[in-house]
Amino acid sequence: MSTTFIIIGIIVLLIIWIIAIYNGMVKMRNKVDKEWRNIDVQLERRYALIPNLIETVKGYAKHEQGTFEKITQYRSRAMNAQTVAEKAEANNQLTSALSGLSVQMEAYPELKANTNFLQLQEELASTENKISFSRTVYNEVVTDYNNKIQIFPNNVFAGMFNFRAKDLFEVSTAEAKEVPKVSF
Repeated sequence: MSTTFIIIGIIVLLIIWIIAIYNGMVKMRNKVDKEWRNIDVQLERRYALIPNLIETVKGYAKHEQGTFEKITQYRSRAMNAQTVAEKAEANNQLTSALSGLSVQMEAYPELKANTNFLQLQEELASTENKISFSRTVYNEVVTDYNNKIQIFPNNVFAGMFNFRAKDLFEVSTAEAKEVPKVSF
């Protein structure tokens, strides 16, 4: 009789342990998804600001058309990206192009004094900082999640319950890693 209770107790503890592992992995996966949505919110804000910034700048810098076209192209590519890797690559290219635009604008003193431009530039800089912070948090959460599903014995249950590793948000193109080159 007491052996039966011991066996039942061990089975109950084993079930509770498996449930705890599963719930921990679900919480981590949901946290990763939440942090990705936080990045998306900031990227959407950036996408909304860019056309306003470009229109303000166009009046002062008509000969910079190539830069505007590149920014518009990268913005469109970033908005249509589906995977984390595609979104990371497109947004890294967009960041590089926007950095180049900011440096080019130093040549236009009237533009730098324009209130609308200054406000848009400040909003864009703030958004870029938020994106950078969100990327950092996302990568930390993804690393924790990937560690959780890859360590033993969690990896056994992760495989059984179809938990898959997530991609980090990283700079994947040589262009995005380069410092923008500006010439006047």
